[in-house]
Amino acid sequence: MPEQKPVVLIDGSSYLYRAFHALPPLTTSTGQPTGAVRGVANMLRRMLKDYQPDYVAVIFDAKGKTFRDEMFEQYKANRPPMPDDLRAQVEPLHTLIRAMGLPLIVEDGVEADDVIGTFARRLAAEGRPVIISTGDKDMAQLVDEHVTLVNTMTDTVMDPDGVVKKFGIPPSLIIDYLALMGDKVDNIPGVPGVGEKTALALIQGLGSLESIYANLDKVAELDFRGAKKMPEKLAEHRDMAFMSYQLATIKTDCELKESLEDLRPASPDREALERLFRELEFKSWLNEVPGSESGKARPATVPPVSAAPAVAELQLSRDGYETVVELADLQRWIGMLQKADVFAFDTETTSLNYMDAELVGVSFAIEAGVAAYVPVAHDYPGAPDQLDRDQVLTLLKPLLESDQHRKIGQNLKYDMNVLANYDITLRGVEYDTMLESYVLDSVATRHDMDSLALKYLGHKNIAFAEIAGKGSKQLTFNQVGLEEAARYAAEDADVTLQLHQALWPKLEHVPSLAKVFREIDMPLVPVLSHIERNGCQLDADMLRRQSNELAKKMIELEQKAWEVAGQQFNLSSPKQLGEILYGKLGIPVVKKTPKGQPSTAEAVLEELALDYELPQVIMDYRSVSKLKSTYTDKLPEMISWRSGRLHTSYHQAVAATGRLSSSDPNLQNIPVRSEEGRRIRQAFVAPPGRKLVAADYSQIELRIMAHLSGDTGLLDAFAKGLDIHRATAAEVAGKEVDEVTDLERRNAKAINFGLIYGMSAFGLAKQLGIGRQEAQQYVDSYFEKYPGVKRYMERTRAEAADNGYVETLFGRRLYLPDIQSRNANIRQGAERTAINAPMQGTAADIIKRAMIDVDRWLRESGIDALMIMQVHDELVFEVAQADVDVLVKEVSARMTAAVKLDVPLVVDPGVGNNWDEAH
Repeated sequence: MPEQKPVVLIDGSSYLYRAFHALPPLTTSTGQPTGAVRGVANMLRRMLKDYQPDYVAVIFDAKGKTFRDEMFEQYKANRPPMPDDLRAQVEPLHTLIRAMGLPLIVEDGVEADDVIGTFARRLAAEGRPVIISTGDKDMAQLVDEHVTLVNTMTDTVMDPDGVVKKFGIPPSLIIDYLALMGDKVDNIPGVPGVGEKTALALIQGLGSLESIYANLDKVAELDFRGAKKMPEKLAEHRDMAFMSYQLATIKTDCELKESLEDLRPASPDREALERLFRELEFKSWLNEVPGSESGKARPATVPPVSAAPAVAELQLSRDGYETVVELADLQRWIGMLQKADVFAFDTETTSLNYMDAELVGVSFAIEAGVAAYVPVAHDYPGAPDQLDRDQVLTLLKPLLESDQHRKIGQNLKYDMNVLANYDITLRGVEYDTMLESYVLDSVATRHDMDSLALKYLGHKNIAFAEIAGKGSKQLTFNQVGLEEAARYAAEDADVTLQLHQALWPKLEHVPSLAKVFREIDMPLVPVLSHIERNGCQLDADMLRRQSNELAKKMIELEQKAWEVAGQQFNLSSPKQLGEILYGKLGIPVVKKTPKGQPSTAEAVLEELALDYELPQVIMDYRSVSKLKSTYTDKLPEMISWRSGRLHTSYHQAVAATGRLSSSDPNLQNIPVRSEEGRRIRQAFVAPPGRKLVAADYSQIELRIMAHLSGDTGLLDAFAKGLDIHRATAAEVAGKEVDEVTDLERRNAKAINFGLIYGMSAFGLAKQLGIGRQEAQQYVDSYFEKYPGVKRYMERTRAEAADNGYVETLFGRRLYLPDIQSRNANIRQGAERTAINAPMQGTAADIIKRAMIDVDRWLRESGIDALMIMQVHDELVFEVAQADVDVLVKEVSARMTAAVKLDVPLVVDPGVGNNWDEAH
């Protein structure tokens, strides 16, 4: 007999609440909430794909009371009413489920748990396997040899052994467990004073609830805290315990009108799905409705919202994966790769640090499901014979360095850097799936391979922890068994290829995004690789001296804090600090943590520091401590043994607006305004005979604001080369430029930059330390003098609300899922982002274009110079002294020519023996 597919029973009510609380509050352009609908639909798709059931049902709680409410009036009394944003999604979700062809069950007067329990017992009695998909722990009582629980959010499966492993007791005792400890969510009282640990100790010691009450005299002998007083508590609350047992028991004998055949899914209603997806603005899903007009625009890229057979077509098969350990097989694969129009490529290494990483193997894919892994350095005891690494790389080098053979990768910059350790320059890099996803929609998902595979292929990759373990005992890839390693590595290449096949049609559908990808983000990959491998020269001894000085300053600040507080305390302890600030000193509480404690967060201390001394001392202490631990202590330890220099990693797919970020170390966050921060920059030095050159765009975002807004006042000020902040102050105050005071210029600077970030009058008042009314008058005067800026801001808000996104000057998009939120704070935050993103994103695109051009010139000119850092709007170079003037001239020219704006771009170059001098 063939093995039966399980009947899948889905706890729709559990799905609904979990999706609502786990996902951001998405809305349509009309303000209709949709986040929970989308979340539940995604979980349903996942279940259909994983189990391909012949029988399935989605079960929801019915409105109104049940027998439990009659038994105990306070049952579920603690539950707050359903939020309006969630209530509005119930009916659309039910409609969507029916349109998907899935049986939906809502039984009057019966909870979803009881419907599921009845079906589960009825089907299990027939010997049928049953899967219950829920996040409700109470369902563990239903588990047996035929019934299994699945939690899609945590990706866990629980059979009888799994119940014992999680709870410490078998399924048959779960009701007793719940009866003793109660359930706060459902307001099942349980026995007062009995929590999870005590309930477990009682059951493990004496068994069921009946057995415990039959042996109350033995309870005191059990080994748990409070055992001696527990018999008295149990006796006192006996009736409550047995009532709780009844409340916690899932009914398995409900009278249901549905039979097994009623659980057979129907064909999806294509017209209804298309209509719903349009109403709910699930635009990407429109293309997945089989046979619809929208679906013909381009092929489906994720599992269709339909019954299981259509989903099964996208299950990735590993049958076509090959492990290459013979020379003849490698040569055969090289021949296939040479003939392929494009192929996916990936490396497996010993480290995420590209300077330390040693190559363990390479993988390729030439078509979906056809991939190979070539191991070269698995060296665990008993590892099978493999090809020699040098021999493999020698054979692959012409192919990898060929511009004619096009490659696809996921985060290929890392692979570039690793191959550079073996004197191979990876060329022909045509597509990077990480960047395809990022350019398509930077905020839709994380852009790592596992996240992309789930989102765009409906496929769960083999996790590294599955083959290598976790934590301190995690293996490096060379220690992983060859069979597991080959399957993992080949899948990486296969998934990369299929991700490209899914993502590229979507990008091509929006020509402006395809252009951003082709002309900015992809050409930047080798540029960033060059910068990373160039690295920076550090004066480690200087940093160590600075660490000693910062340590002394921390001691001084600690002594000062103790003096102000009148006692010693741990400055790094939020609890102790809170007790001093709000308890002993009586400072008013301005904000609380989510747990209700008075906050000691930086923003709170900053506000308190305006009136009180201790918060300022704490802020100074934290600042010094962070500089010491993050930079002066850590940077010397990060110098590469291979090069003797410091190497960071730049990330193209992290910041939503298109800006680059860096890590290990993060060079973007070294303070430039504090003396200590500037001293850290002094440790970034030029080697003997060389200089550092820093070239920084001057006020680039304000210039972009002038260009985008077309405001004549701003355009005129920049065209005349005026100090824009002094010119702004003069306009607003009605003065001549040379009459503006330094304070007026400072205030104008605050509003110029504040407007870029959507600052309100309230925020301006806080920053300048003035009244809100005075700040509002300043804002009103500003907009009166610069009406084009106000029109730009209003136009941008409206366009963002209409389109759901804003664009940079070059067509890069930032989607704003919260722009139609009914929550005013969330919506206003999205509006501020909408105003800022085109400027910040355009500035990011401009410096990227400049970097691509400058890198090309450096390589073609043969000048003795290296581009070594990119930090915000600044490029830093290391150059031979004789070539300084040429570099300054050429870099400045290329940076200013990166784009043609209605105002001139200005670059401020500086030269020095260290970064601080150059900047």
